[in-house]
Amino acid sequence: MPLLRRRASLSTIRQQIIGINQKVPIHDGRYVRYINLDNAATTPTLRPILDKVLEFLPWYSGVHRGSGYKSLVSTAMYDDARMRIARFFNADPDYHVAIFCKNTTEAINLVAARLQFRPEDMVLTTLMEHHSNDLPWRRVAKVIRADVLADGSLDEEDFEKKLSLYHRRIKLVTVSGASNVTGWINNIYKIAALAHGYNIPILVDGAQLAAHRAINLSTADDPCRIDFLAVSGHKLYAPFGTGVLIGPRRVFEQGSPEIVGGGTVNLVTPRGVEWTRPPARDEAGSPNLIGVIALATALEVLSDLGMDNIAAHEQSLTDYAVAKLARIPGIKLYGSTKPQDENRLGVMSFSLEGYEHGLVAAHLAFYGGIGVRSGCFCAQPYIQRLLGLEEKDIARLRHSLAVGAIKQLPGLVRVSFGLYNNHREIDRLAETLELLRSRSPEYWLTHLPWDDELKSYIPKKLASHLRQISLT
Repeated sequence: MPLLRRRASLSTIRQQIIGINQKVPIHDGRYVRYINLDNAATTPTLRPILDKVLEFLPWYSGVHRGSGYKSLVSTAMYDDARMRIARFFNADPDYHVAIFCKNTTEAINLVAARLQFRPEDMVLTTLMEHHSNDLPWRRVAKVIRADVLADGSLDEEDFEKKLSLYHRRIKLVTVSGASNVTGWINNIYKIAALAHGYNIPILVDGAQLAAHRAINLSTADDPCRIDFLAVSGHKLYAPFGTGVLIGPRRVFEQGSPEIVGGGTVNLVTPRGVEWTRPPARDEAGSPNLIGVIALATALEVLSDLGMDNIAAHEQSLTDYAVAKLARIPGIKLYGSTKPQDENRLGVMSFSLEGYEHGLVAAHLAFYGGIGVRSGCFCAQPYIQRLLGLEEKDIARLRHSLAVGAIKQLPGLVRVSFGLYNNHREIDRLAETLELLRSRSPEYWLTHLPWDDELKSYIPKKLASHLRQISLT
């Protein structure tokens, strides 16, 4: 039962997106085709992935837990998927091991728990990190952050300076492969070589990068190797609840697993436990087999399409969007605005002068049928730096949160592209933003009032409709 045999191509992939023709209600009661420009948050799935899941479901059974034929098939599929996923990222089978998790967040927390930090240890990271590659380290070590430049890109000079200054205490270097706010791509291989020069391992948060660029973990003897990689299936067109952590096998052969239970042991007696070997040692309980198969199939699709082809297509979309938005008065783009900049992904954050970010996002949703995201995107320190907020501004933020004034919090609007988006969708984005500019914020607030329960600006009729939605 091969994971995937249907070849995919960029010219036809759009029609393979589940929900590509889904229509949604807008302000005047009409239904329009939904445009998803929020791929940085989560991606839709693809028909070949869903087909593989449906093809496998009649064979679904326990993994590593039965002698029946279905159980043996399920185990074989699970093990084959692990091998394919590791191979997609060019992991070294003699050095790396792939451990399945729920998502990137859980994967990073697992590393934080398993590296056995001491009180004096440090973690070197950057100011541009997602909270999931920030908060876990605060619990186990002293965190130091390399700064960013005015355009939001990593200050490599500051990174090297801090690495040199604190290398004796730094136990881990951890960086995002790409920013989920500005799309800046970090030179992870250069950073890896610098860290390894001091015998310090590196973790890459690949959540934003993996669907858009090839990641080469490489071999144990390569100074540019990536030691740990964490990714999420739901950002890789496989939203079935699985992610993967790839890391040095020796790390997970030591100590006790973070979560214990079925599948993690070789022997249990009233007096002791003998833990099994990785990866099972850190995969307690029955695994998410469907999610694992979906993720492996998604990576096969990406491989068929070609990561370079995906990058070129998304670069074309990004250049087009930058040019369109830059012509709209009042728009301020954050990150790179250079054409054909290979150092950024198709992730763009912007503000519109005079219009609160949540109102802009709501207008795009209910006047254009366009899904974007607004706010701080789980990267508040980075957003605070990009917006130039000072301590007095942050103090006001704390007060706003204390009194429940969520809509007063600063933020940006983000659009992010996937391999299936096209230029016509960017045209509608620009047209809807021009419509927004044609009237004052006060005018739009009469049509898009704030809803305290939904925490959103939304037409009253649609708010009422959302409150009636249920599984039944």
